[in-house]
Amino acid sequence: MNKIIVLLLLTLFSNSALSENQKEADKPNFLLIVADDLGYSDLGSFGGEIQTPHLDALANKGVKFTNFYSAPTCSPARAMMLSGMDNHLVGLGTQKYYWAEEQKGRPGYEGYLNNRFVTVATRLKDAGYHTYMVGKWHLGYDESSYPSSRGFEESFALVEGGASHLDQRGVIPKAAKANYIKDGKPVDLPEDFFSSAFYTDTLINNIESHRKDGKPFFAYAAYTAPHWPLQAPKAFLDKYQGVYDQGYGEIAQQRLTRMQEMAIVDENAVVQSTPDFYPKWNKLTPSQQAREARLMEVYAAMVDALDYNIGRLIEYLKKTKQFENTVIVFVSDNGAEGADPMDITTPAQPNAQWIPENFDNSFANIGKANSFVSVGPGWAGVSSTPSRLFKGFTAEGGIKVPAFIFSPKLARQSHLSHEFVSVKDIAPTFLELAGIPLDIASHNERPVLPMTGKSMLSYLMVQEDTLHGADFSEAWELFGRRAVRSGDWKMIWLNDPWGNNRWQLYNLANDPAESKDVFSQFPEVVAKLSKIWEQYVAQNEMVVVDKVDIQYTNGTSHYQHKMSSDGGLPN
Repeated sequence: MNKIIVLLLLTLFSNSALSENQKEADKPNFLLIVADDLGYSDLGSFGGEIQTPHLDALANKGVKFTNFYSAPTCSPARAMMLSGMDNHLVGLGTQKYYWAEEQKGRPGYEGYLNNRFVTVATRLKDAGYHTYMVGKWHLGYDESSYPSSRGFEESFALVEGGASHLDQRGVIPKAAKANYIKDGKPVDLPEDFFSSAFYTDTLINNIESHRKDGKPFFAYAAYTAPHWPLQAPKAFLDKYQGVYDQGYGEIAQQRLTRMQEMAIVDENAVVQSTPDFYPKWNKLTPSQQAREARLMEVYAAMVDALDYNIGRLIEYLKKTKQFENTVIVFVSDNGAEGADPMDITTPAQPNAQWIPENFDNSFANIGKANSFVSVGPGWAGVSSTPSRLFKGFTAEGGIKVPAFIFSPKLARQSHLSHEFVSVKDIAPTFLELAGIPLDIASHNERPVLPMTGKSMLSYLMVQEDTLHGADFSEAWELFGRRAVRSGDWKMIWLNDPWGNNRWQLYNLANDPAESKDVFSQFPEVVAKLSKIWEQYVAQNEMVVVDKVDIQYTNGTSHYQHKMSSDGGLPN
């Protein structure tokens, strides 16, 4: 059945009948667009007030996923996208510098992409595709793990997990200069650099330089917006003045109402408040409220600018008549960012200062090249509406992300999908669309592990009504925080003060906010999920720490203890 679907779809993507020796030009192009720390409700098509018309048009015409799941943070998510496998197998069982003692030296915990698998870029390149990558890499810090060594023919990449968006200032941690590489070699940025615009220009140039040779392309557009530091050109900054003066609760409620009208969330969903140790809008002074509102204005400007530049990329594809033959996937790598960099420490860097020197975070300078601010947990909670918590957690707000897939040739069009989908499903979908076998036992005489994600092709072509089925199971773990799910049941383990250092059970069908722990009421469900969890740990060769020593604190000390003497929130 699947072979028939593939043949039918590839015929649709060509101008002539599919022959035994299919021409490379008949194969679809693939564009994977990744936003960095974008919240579930930020896009207009997902209920947000931010102006994102280009992404909204694609989302509303394609298949918009309301239950698309990624990983709690960026590196594990990106590893899963490029591998079609769980992050614990491919080297990102934890991020670099975040090792617990028990994890050091263990396979799967290298902190970079290991050699136990083959990236989707390599598989597509082997099959005759051009492969391009721009933006954030964050999957390896030496030449053997750069994009140029993992299947990308041309690449322009930020090596670290974040940097200034307007110059080459480094920020992780206290780096004087961010490390950028072009095709694996160090390179400096131009003086007029703005991340979202530069990455778009670079990718357009990559595609255009080979367009006339007839070969298809796979383009990985890994934008760094809206990851901190919050910075954007003035034209975008001015658009959102005053929009967020109403505060966290009012904006969240407006988003939720629109989400309900769009049927993205259930009509019984409610706005979730952040934990009590985070600030409440009505407890802030007027100057604190003004500063918080300005932070979100800059964040919105970054998302707006991201959409604008993605629009330029789409317009290029249309102008060059490549749009109709391109499969576009858009996804955020994880939930919204609620941490302040001042609070992030690791065992390897217990006294790290993640703030560049000579920065100016005065109110008037927020959003400019030498400012270094983040939105914090108040606005991250709004971005996660209506889910609980945000990036860094296995709660819904940390792992459920906005996502859609678009192609004029797919059978499902203008479809709102409530199917469970995993970020691991992207790579096998691309391979099957390209007519490439999903699993191989070896590559260049090196044994490799099979993909564990599932191709979406049959679902997208309306050959199947479901992707993973009602009884699917999935699990997540990072920094000791964990979750396991089967159908509507989800069991989650969070450390204090966000959890209680033990498993808790929720039914997402009637409690999507994970607010009513029913662990003691359903022992049979607990037993089932516990068995699934044990299998997940064994299959992925995991080392799970019971005590979370890694302090990814998500803003607790900053917002609870560090109110500045002048009444403004410190940064």
